[in-house]
Amino acid sequence: MTSPAVPARRIPEAVHRRRWVILGVLMMSLLIVVLDNSILNVAIRTISTPAPTGLGATQSELEWAINAYTLVFAGLLFTAGLLGDRLGRKKVLIAGLAVFGAGSALAAFSGSPAELIGFRAVMGLGAAFVMPATMAVLMHVFERDEQPRAIGIWTGGVGLAIAIGPITGGLLLDHFWWGSVFLVNVPIVALAVALMLWLVPDSRDPKPGRIDPVGVVLSVTGLVLLVYGIIRGGQLADFTDAGVLATIGAGLAVLTAFVVFEKRSDHPSVDISSFRNSVFSASIAAIALVFFALMGVTFFAVFYLQSVRGHSPLETGLLMLPLAATQMLFAPRARLMVDRVGSKVTTTAGLVVLAAMLAAFALLDGDTPIWLLEVLFFLMGTGMAYVMTPVSVVVMQALPREKAGSASALSNTFRQVGGALGIAVLGSVLSTAYRTDVEEELGLLPPGARHAAGESIEATLAVADRLGPRGEALAGAAADAFLHAMHVTALWGAVVAVLGAVVVALFLPGRTPAPDGDGRDRELVTAAD
Repeated sequence: MTSPAVPARRIPEAVHRRRWVILGVLMMSLLIVVLDNSILNVAIRTISTPAPTGLGATQSELEWAINAYTLVFAGLLFTAGLLGDRLGRKKVLIAGLAVFGAGSALAAFSGSPAELIGFRAVMGLGAAFVMPATMAVLMHVFERDEQPRAIGIWTGGVGLAIAIGPITGGLLLDHFWWGSVFLVNVPIVALAVALMLWLVPDSRDPKPGRIDPVGVVLSVTGLVLLVYGIIRGGQLADFTDAGVLATIGAGLAVLTAFVVFEKRSDHPSVDISSFRNSVFSASIAAIALVFFALMGVTFFAVFYLQSVRGHSPLETGLLMLPLAATQMLFAPRARLMVDRVGSKVTTTAGLVVLAAMLAAFALLDGDTPIWLLEVLFFLMGTGMAYVMTPVSVVVMQALPREKAGSASALSNTFRQVGGALGIAVLGSVLSTAYRTDVEEELGLLPPGARHAAGESIEATLAVADRLGPRGEALAGAAADAFLHAMHVTALWGAVVAVLGAVVVALFLPGRTPAPDGDGRDRELVTAAD
């Protein structure tokens, strides 16, 4: 009797032995990309403070400081993934880190909100080449049977970055100026590049496709128009404005043209045919919807904790720790739940928990016990952990190993687009609801000052502070208006999470027996179960 054949290892022995160390280096690169946004979320209140403490950025400028990074990042991920597959993931990863580090140093010394927005776009350019390359390298240093575990740890790394970002930002803001939250990236980049050169092997697609400049231009243009229109609607507190509708319509038209062009192109940035697979599409949609809800909630939670509750940036970071720490804790373990009950039950339950916690934000007021907020953050992070790992595994194993950069780019593009739209849509809902409620309290101000003071709670509180004792009533009204706006926004986020739960419940498979076929097919079914 012959013993069963042992599958040949596709990873060189020297690489296989140091695969977990390589994963650590990749997570360091991932950490700075995610860390930057989580640090910025804590610093936005400080940056909105007038000079010399901050830059005096308005709420729309703060949204653009976040979205400039995210839009460049998301718009270029397709091309970055293709370049990594074509030129070598290690080369592209190191180049991306260098650009990101340079952008961070420039952003730290911005002299105006406009400069900060511009340098954040440079950082997004670098990050676009970092994120897909880390996942693509991971897929090439781990055998297929270890990939789900490695992806779970990689996903947990996102939670780690989200966890330490607010705390690091709070510590920096307590001791240094606001620019330190960007400058801290530079030494991390230097260390990551050094370790990358030493440990990480290079890899590429032996049959790469050509670059798709038309697709890049269409995707970036469409996203910028769409999100700008949404943000502008929030600024005007009027989504029926002709200019707002025209901009949003133009964005949707350009994105439709992008899809049509990609379907007809012989070298598309993204293979549209991949979306014919309902499991793949549902997983991508779940990623986008989760980050839509998360980023929008994080945006208003910072103002709730600092402007309404009066906590410092460091205290805010510590209070938001359960939201991130639970992702770090449970994401690597989510695979065990998938093995027991399947992807459908796991991800649907995670999204239902997320939706319930978002809806619970509508019950918070200015003196809600802080332990209740911590419970909400804890359960939100847990729900996210049991969504992100299963769907990330499905997406990454749906395409051949040689296309790992493209698969990672798809996953991260929808993650970032979802986050960008979450900030834009939910930020605009927050801004519109807040302005509507607080406007009556600003009636005695001149028209120009009235508009500026009503744009955000920070702007209103700045006016109240200048009024001295007479401003106490205005500060109280601002807090009440913000709480109402937060309740409305949280319910919108809950609806989005429920939509995600419906999508995965309908289209993700349960525990389906593996079909007869080649090994890759069986592994794909296992990954999706």
